[in-house]
Amino acid sequence: MQCGFPLTGVFVMDGSKRSTKANAFFTGLGKQKKIALFDTLIDKSNQPELLGVLAHEIGHFRCGHIKQRLVVGILQTAVIFFLLGLATDPSGKFSRILFDAFGVKQISPHVGLVLFSILLEPVSKLLGVLANAWSRKHEFEADAYAAKVTGDHVSLGEALKKMTADHLSHPSPAALRVWLDYSHPPLVQRLEALNRSLS
Repeated sequence: MQCGFPLTGVFVMDGSKRSTKANAFFTGLGKQKKIALFDTLIDKSNQPELLGVLAHEIGHFRCGHIKQRLVVGILQTAVIFFLLGLATDPSGKFSRILFDAFGVKQISPHVGLVLFSILLEPVSKLLGVLANAWSRKHEFEADAYAAKVTGDHVSLGEALKKMTADHLSHPSPAALRVWLDYSHPPLVQRLEALNRSLS
């Protein structure tokens, strides 16, 4: 399997000291990029399954997911702090509107922080739903990359089955539950997508 990823960037993590769950993840940028495979994953998987999981993690790098998430995270944080500054500015128009909306007469940075937190909660929920949908799209793309580069969608599917069972995850939960809460697609959807990637 030729993915252009240095083997020195692949590490085994002693996940068994904290959990029995099998997992793997990609982290870092530039020369610091690394893939960690939990020892529990290695113990429970055969070589083709491990290659599938490894190719999936490399897929996140090759598809640019890490950089995209980093940029969006930085922008989101910057916007939140900018709005927080407006909400806690005693002489600002935004803070006056905010305080009036809550029936608070005297503008105070401390109260502004509380009011901003109240407003931020539903916005965060909505952004979380959008972020989960984006994350699920990335997982499908990484799966497709892994199937293409290994030429073996079956082994990746078997690895996903094992991890789903290991995590006690529902293989096909209600669509609304997936839409609201799931950062990864359910097993059945991933297997169907892997099968479609062949055609």
